[in-house]
Amino acid sequence: MRASSFSVLFAAATLVLSASAQEPAPYEMAKFPPLDAALTDYRYPFEVHELPIKEQVHELKMAYMDVKPSAAPNGRAVLLLHGKNFSGAYWERTAKELAGRGFRVILPDQIGFGKSSKPTDIQYSFHMMAAHTKALLDHLDIAKASVVAHSMGGMVGTRFALMYPAATEKLVLVNPIGLEDWKRKVPYQNIDAATAAELKKAPSAVKEYMRTVYFDGQWKAEYDPLLAIQVGWMKGPDKERMARVTAITSDMVMTQPVLYEFPDVKVPTLLIIGERDRTAIGKNLVSKDVAATMGQYQELGKAAAATIPGARLVALLGVGHAPQAEAFDDYLRALVEFL
Repeated sequence: MRASSFSVLFAAATLVLSASAQEPAPYEMAKFPPLDAALTDYRYPFEVHELPIKEQVHELKMAYMDVKPSAAPNGRAVLLLHGKNFSGAYWERTAKELAGRGFRVILPDQIGFGKSSKPTDIQYSFHMMAAHTKALLDHLDIAKASVVAHSMGGMVGTRFALMYPAATEKLVLVNPIGLEDWKRKVPYQNIDAATAAELKKAPSAVKEYMRTVYFDGQWKAEYDPLLAIQVGWMKGPDKERMARVTAITSDMVMTQPVLYEFPDVKVPTLLIIGERDRTAIGKNLVSKDVAATMGQYQELGKAAAATIPGARLVALLGVGHAPQAEAFDDYLRALVEFL
């Protein structure tokens, strides 16, 4: 059975932690089929294209979707940048809403994610991803776009705005990670150790992590598509490769903070922050007391908005890491009004 495309927008952008004592029964994961690294049997909501990318002597492919306006075109483009544990596909609902308002919507999979190439022997960086994203816009003859970025995508989007301000019309950060420097609290875990830890995790740990961190201990059936890619990879033929990619990209998040450059962002910026979010990479590597100080988005959102020149903040009370899942109407209203 093929995994269906997302009908609800979600995102996530951190390491999946080990399951707790309340771990879901393994049979709950049986509904998710195994997936290979390229997501060959995972259906995306729109036609998928590929951009050839040469990176560090590798010939790679960057997958992307290019959604044309379904209403009168307004001449403007929007880039939707995905979070760490997912792909461009989970932006389906947002893409349809924006296309219905006349926007051209571009949904890339960064190298290492989704249907794009997954090399394990290159140096991953947010600079690299921003450069690939700019190359995609150039390929599509798009001179300027608004950037809407969620979770880890927020770090990519911030780097893109810093590197290419002339190509960035506006920047929207939706519960971005990287609003605090975790390496100042979390002991370093090398990539080999992180890979081994990933391989020890059960597929049910994906749901338990998202349930506790993103959704405040709650779960709804409509959240199930959120699990498909990560669970599929953990059960699939390329699980060792994907564990390595996960470890490498987590290392990138930990060692390449962007928050110190927030004062250099020169484009109009909006932060949409679900204040119940407690996402923080490395909580499982520190004491409970230290972990309790991490991922406090009710404070992090305010601090980021105060640091980015002229930034606006829309705070969503009682909402977690994925406002697109829990409060879509409020999220969309803020997004469309700003764009």
